[in-house]
Amino acid sequence: MLQDHSFQRVDGTTASLNDYPAQAWLIVNTASKCGLTPQFEGLEQLHQDYRSQGLTVLGFPCNQFANQDPGTDEEIQSFCQVNYGVTFPVFSKIDVNGEQAHPLFEELKAQAPTTDGATDIEWNFTKFLVTRDGEVTRFSPKTNPTDLTAAIERLLVQV
Repeated sequence: MLQDHSFQRVDGTTASLNDYPAQAWLIVNTASKCGLTPQFEGLEQLHQDYRSQGLTVLGFPCNQFANQDPGTDEEIQSFCQVNYGVTFPVFSKIDVNGEQAHPLFEELKAQAPTTDGATDIEWNFTKFLVTRDGEVTRFSPKTNPTDLTAAIERLLVQV
C-alpha cells in the first residue's frame, strides 16, 4: 500500500504517509534550480488553502533531471523556506527513476502512467494526487499547482 512506504525526513528520522493523516496527499518531486521552481509558491498556496480540509502537500527533492537540485538536504530546506515560505514537509533527496528509484515513486508511477502509457517521471514537479484509498492521478510538470484546485476540491468533497 502507498501509505506503508517509508521515506526519510531531513533530520534522519523515518516517515510514511500514515504520519501525515489526510484525506488526500499531493506528492511532488521537486528541484530548487529548475525553471519550474516557482511552482513552490503554488504548492504552498494549495497547502495553506486545503490542509484544514484534508490535503497534505509533500515535497521530494530529486537531482536526476539536469542536476537541478544539487544542494544538501539542509540547503534545500532553507531555500524552500526562505524563497517560497514553504511550510509543507520537504523530505530528503531521492531518486524517482532508475534502479535506485524510491519505492513510493515506483508505485505512484505504476498506478498512474502518463497519457501515452509511459511510467517514468519526465521532469521535476511531476505531481501525484493520491486519495486515502490509494487512487492516484498524475499531473504533468507543466501543470501549474493552482490548476489542481478543481480536482482537489472534487476529491475532498467525495471523502
